[in-house]
Amino acid sequence: MGRALIELVPIGNVDAEVLDFLALVLPETLPVSCHIRNHPVELEAAYHPLRQQYHSTELLAQLIRGHRNPAAKVLGVTDVDLFIPILTFVFGEAQLGGTAAVLSIYRLDQRFYGLPEDRRLFFERCEKEALHELGHTFGLVHCSDFECVMHFSNSIEHVDLKSNAFCASCGRIVREAIARLASAPKAS
Repeated sequence: MGRALIELVPIGNVDAEVLDFLALVLPETLPVSCHIRNHPVELEAAYHPLRQQYHSTELLAQLIRGHRNPAAKVLGVTDVDLFIPILTFVFGEAQLGGTAAVLSIYRLDQRFYGLPEDRRLFFERCEKEALHELGHTFGLVHCSDFECVMHFSNSIEHVDLKSNAFCASCGRIVREAIARLASAPKAS
């Protein structure tokens, strides 16, 4: 049995350091291999001129349409501000139990809040939200444990309060889902 794979897909002008960082740290928490894969995603198709934001569901749909490897999950990473119609913004969106998720790093940077840049904190937030969105693709819903990375975050303060780890219950579910993913037939 091989290792499950996470494919990181840059959308827009994402800082390459963010992608390299995620490719390095995600396998430390999840028993997966992680690769950066360039795949065309039409960012402008998701733009909403009145909100001046990008509809995350449209980006997610493009990632799903471009998915070819049944033994992999796809995480699109973008530097634009994302929304879904019922919320002001989202840090990301995922297909529950599905193959793809999208993460926005736009509101994870201290400079968005008028504060001095803090690269350590920024990368820490990127890791947490990447794990959170990938957790949804492995079938996890939001967790009531406020330290679990699957705890719901609708503000940057909530992101900072939670850890970069799954609680025991969520961790067990993720490990089982990754084992099933690793045994899936590989794309030819």
